[in-house]
Amino acid sequence: MTGKKLYRSYDNRFIAGICGGIGEYFDIDPTIVRLIAVIFVFVWGFGIILYLLAWIIIPNEIDVI
Repeated sequence: MTGKKLYRSYDNRFIAGICGGIGEYFDIDPTIVRLIAVIFVFVWGFGIILYLLAWIIIPNEIDVI
């Protein structure tokens, strides 16, 4: 069974590749995911915590392949 897997992107990364990996998983532009992440950080304030949790939980692309 082959399916999509969520991972931190190696090619589309600025800090940890979280937004790039989410963008690749949902087949949308990673820039849109980054803008949503910035909105979560500045408007609601819990975006940093979510980003750090995702950094810990989501595996790196090199580890998955």
